[in-house]
Amino acid sequence: MNASIIVLVAYITWILVLLLGLASYRSYMSLTGKFRGLKFKADGSDVPAFGNRLTRAQANCVESFSFIGGVLLVAIATDSTAITNGLAYILMGARLGQSIVHLISTSTLAIQIRFAFFLIQFGIVAFWLVKLFAKFL
Repeated sequence: MNASIIVLVAYITWILVLLLGLASYRSYMSLTGKFRGLKFKADGSDVPAFGNRLTRAQANCVESFSFIGGVLLVAIATDSTAITNGLAYILMGARLGQSIVHLISTSTLAIQIRFAFFLIQFGIVAFWLVKLFAKFL
């Protein structure tokens, strides 16, 4: 496997880990009586702070998958992973960093750090898109 494939699989795995954590958290809240009922708001606004952060971290990964996973899939499908391999692990590190900071805190500093991690991912994907356009247009 090459770096692009490994990162694509790792990204999907990270989404599933967060989803499992979210399902476990919500089950715990319901089973212990800390949350009445089985309906949770999709944005996590109806659970304590950590539950809200976990909900948003998982949703943010899914939201970002469209442009990160999409470009990785294009590179893999067109045998263009030479374009994406070099920065793939850095992108995944930034993705993990953004999620972990999101889980830890929503302080002003944490939000700025998360944004920096997002900008790294955005910049890498934008760079990849320029390279892919240059290759195919």
